[in-house]
Amino acid sequence: MSDPQSRRPSLSDRTNTAIEQAMASGRIKPRSALLFVGPAVIASIAYVDPGNYATNIQAGAGYGYTLLWVVLFANLIAMLFQGLSAKLGIVTGRNLAEVCRDEFSKPVVIAMWIVSEIAAMATDLAEFLGGAIGLALLFDMPLMAGMGVTAIVTYGILLFERRGFRPMELIIGALIGVISLCYIVELFIAPIAWGEAAFHIVRPDLPDATALAIAVGIIGATVMPHAVFLHSGLTQHRIRIGNEADRRRVLRFSNTEVVLALAVAGVVNMAMVMMAASAFHKGHSEVAEIETAYHMLTPLLGGAAAGAFLISLIASGISSSVVGTMAGQMIMQGFVGFRIPIWLRRLITMAPAFIVVALGVNATEALVVSQIILSIALPVPMISLVIFTRSRAIMGEYANGRLIGTLAILGSLAVLSLNIVLLLQTFGVPIPGLATG
Repeated sequence: MSDPQSRRPSLSDRTNTAIEQAMASGRIKPRSALLFVGPAVIASIAYVDPGNYATNIQAGAGYGYTLLWVVLFANLIAMLFQGLSAKLGIVTGRNLAEVCRDEFSKPVVIAMWIVSEIAAMATDLAEFLGGAIGLALLFDMPLMAGMGVTAIVTYGILLFERRGFRPMELIIGALIGVISLCYIVELFIAPIAWGEAAFHIVRPDLPDATALAIAVGIIGATVMPHAVFLHSGLTQHRIRIGNEADRRRVLRFSNTEVVLALAVAGVVNMAMVMMAASAFHKGHSEVAEIETAYHMLTPLLGGAAAGAFLISLIASGISSSVVGTMAGQMIMQGFVGFRIPIWLRRLITMAPAFIVVALGVNATEALVVSQIILSIALPVPMISLVIFTRSRAIMGEYANGRLIGTLAILGSLAVLSLNIVLLLQTFGVPIPGLATG
């Protein structure tokens, strides 16, 4: 019988040891810097999930390149808030939900937990449906069968979480690589009007009320509540920090990783809009569903474009569904202090997707609605994060400075304003200066 002490250290253990050695040396080489990469990579999958496919297809097909600026705006806000979330975990050793539980009254905490759980379920609806749609189209199987396969695959990947943080970081990183590669292929195939695209990236424009709804959906699909919660948990215990010099070094690496990981996600999102604009806007602007987009890509751009689209969708659905389940666990544990078995969490969060399909609801419409729900729920973690990261009592010397604090407040106000306008529009209240679609 082998001695447990003689067992080979796990990949996560070896990564931790290598990080500690790099920190102790005082100089971190480029190769050693890769050891610090992981939390932002996992969080970034939330920014290229199937909800993005649904909203980006609608944006590109209906409005061409006009709404590219919304993608850039949303991505910049995402960078800021993911960076703040990571900082909260590194500085306090607590995740955002735990800090909410410690700092707010019990009724407020319960209300925040309920809203966050609804957001987590809306997230999983989009992600789970996206993966199932991709598998159903690729293998010509019923959507319900695709959902069954997605459930099995995502649960299998979730089992790797028992082996520590590193295997999951590598698996999610590999799937993001697949998504990115697919969209590099798409950009080479689609005849992109690069000048027009560049112009609309920096020129804000909302032509009508429908464009506003899609814009809010893009923000809901890009800046996601569960990702803001999750990032603080991914960083809170990942690296053992011995002194303040180490903490400042880890924060610098974290900020760099956030910018790079979300820049990749932002480019992928822009590529989705540009592909839809190139393929569908002139002559097929009515295209608004993932299934329709796939079937029309073959005659318009060829089989390679359609195949790359499907492969990226499957990779997105599976990986983001895994991350969504991880976030749901963290939200529950942080707010109410208990965990449930991962299989039960997986069962609960995928139930709405099965209900939607069983009732015959249009899958892409369900995806878009889920993104609007996420955008409405987003102020909960955003406002909490602004409050906590500017508090010296919580963050000490790492509290937000005036510039970052101001940007965080402005970002929150911008999202809140868009949500209010969307609610007014939903209830039929006329909005001055905004034509109806």
